[in-house]
Amino acid sequence: MAHVLVYIDTPGEHLHKTDRELLTLAGMLGEPVVALLGDLTDGVSAELGAHGAGVLYQPAVDGLGELLVAGKAAFLAAAAEEAAADAVLLGNTFEAKEIAARVGIRLSAGVITDAIAVGKDFSVTKSVFAGSYTVNASVTTGRPIITVKANSVEIATPQSGSIPEVRRVDVAVPGAAARITERSERAASGRPSLDEARIVVAGGRGVDGDFGPIEDLADALGGAVGASRAATDAGWIDHSAQIGQTGKTVSPQLYVSAGISGAIQQKAGMQTAKVIVAVNKDPDAPVFDIADFGIVGDLTTVLPQATAEINKRRS
Repeated sequence: MAHVLVYIDTPGEHLHKTDRELLTLAGMLGEPVVALLGDLTDGVSAELGAHGAGVLYQPAVDGLGELLVAGKAAFLAAAAEEAAADAVLLGNTFEAKEIAARVGIRLSAGVITDAIAVGKDFSVTKSVFAGSYTVNASVTTGRPIITVKANSVEIATPQSGSIPEVRRVDVAVPGAAARITERSERAASGRPSLDEARIVVAGGRGVDGDFGPIEDLADALGGAVGASRAATDAGWIDHSAQIGQTGKTVSPQLYVSAGISGAIQQKAGMQTAKVIVAVNKDPDAPVFDIADFGIVGDLTTVLPQATAEINKRRS
């Protein structure tokens, strides 16, 4: 059975949703093994076992997490060699993509990013050109290194697995051109992470500075709040909420676009959403070309009605 190595970075007390998705995918492709950077808590160890991970690799030296991506890439490459991994899976964040690229160089292996599905033979389905096309691709050199978009896999139900065996990996620590000197935890909003959310409600120039209707609908749906670049540049919401070519790429089950024209730069970050609902006063807005459902109307009227109806049905 193929060994599929999943990279997990600093999970904290519990695995992130994307970690569980990657473990599920690894279990579908072969035998999951894990390269974990950061502290291993009892809770995380139990979750890894419940998701089928039998062996866990950690660096034999401390401090790799302080070397930005260079140290992480060195560890993951060493873990892939130690585990004789047939493939390596990572999340699809900007940092994970850079780590994947560096590991690809170290292992002389091919890298595929933005995967939305992976076959038994490690062939990959991915979206390209801002989601305009879907292509199938395969690595032809070395073990495949694949970054997988969030929400591409339904998480398997945890089983009664055993605690994984921990193995230490010797890592040639790279020279530190830069080092992390301090970390601060982001204030919890109570909403899911934008990268992992199954539902995203995003606002653009049309909100005219008021994200209240966007936030209310997101809370009613249990979703995350996103924004176009026009909204973040205007200072109406933090840049961390930006979705698009120069922001985050999301791939939720439901994406509600409110007051966003749907320019190509915005489409690049959300076009692979399973269902797109667009709300815009302009019936000729480009977003309606890709929307599954379109509502021509003022978001300040449409969204509160939708929020009230959802809350009413849940009460």
